[in-house]
Amino acid sequence: MKSMRCPYCGYEETRVLDTRPTLEGRSIRRRRECAHCGRRFTTFETIEALPLVVIKQDGSREPFDKEKIIRGLMRASVKRPVSLETMQAIADLIEREARGAGLSEIPSTEIGEAVLKHLLSVDEVAYVRFASVYRQFSDVHGFMKELEGLLKRQSEQSGKN
Repeated sequence: MKSMRCPYCGYEETRVLDTRPTLEGRSIRRRRECAHCGRRFTTFETIEALPLVVIKQDGSREPFDKEKIIRGLMRASVKRPVSLETMQAIADLIEREARGAGLSEIPSTEIGEAVLKHLLSVDEVAYVRFASVYRQFSDVHGFMKELEGLLKRQSEQSGKN
C-alpha cells in the first residue's frame, strides 16, 4: 500500500496498479486504486527541476528558453544541411550541460559560446553565420579574424590526422 490520498473519498491508502514512464522518461505515470472506495485514478511523478535563468549582457535575467537557441540555429542554418533534429539536439545538450554543472543561472555569453562549440562540428558555414551575429562583427576585419581562426583549427586538425 502506498500513501496517496484518494481524490474521490480522501482515504490515504492507495495501491499502484501500473507504472510507466512518459515524456521521454522525464515523468512517471502511475495508475492507482483506492483501498477504501475502489475507484481508480492517475498520478504523475516528475522531477522538480530548478528554473534555469539566463543572465543577459545588460545584467537583466530571463528564464532559459531552449526554443530561442533553436531559432538562432535555424537562422544560421538557412539553406544548409542542418536538420531540425540536430538543432534540437544541440539545444538539449546545452541545457543538459548547464543543469549537469548544477547551475541555476548561466550568462548568455556562455550559451552563445556553447552553441558555437557544438555548431562548429556540424556545419562551418552555419558556425560563421552564427558567430557573425553573436559576436556582432562591426566590420570585415572581425569577420576575417573569425575565418582565420576557423582555418587555423582546420589545419591543426588535419595535421593531427
